[in-house]
Amino acid sequence: MSFRLASGIWVSAYLTRLRLAEIPAYVTQKGDQTAGAVIVKVALLNGRARAFQRSFDLTSNERIWIPLTEGPEPDVDALLTRQKSRDRDLWVIELEDRQGRTLLDEDGLST
Repeated sequence: MSFRLASGIWVSAYLTRLRLAEIPAYVTQKGDQTAGAVIVKVALLNGRARAFQRSFDLTSNERIWIPLTEGPEPDVDALLTRQKSRDRDLWVIELEDRQGRTLLDEDGLST
């Protein structure tokens, strides 16, 4: 049986993992506590950024993180601004890491 963790609980756990890994992270938009979608942006601190969103993979029947966009940070920010204006329930978490680490590939973060 598969279950989906409430968004607010997932975000809290994710922020804790990032803090333990010493990756600065900020919630720049707080979404719906129960079912809000989550976008993770990582600023590479060189003028570039990447953003990831959760998606359902039909081949594996699992939720996975996929790239949403990558490029100059102002362009990534512009896309996130458009996404936020369309979805009031959306969570946006912004990280700062020169290596681009997000920890999204770790066990437990795809739920």
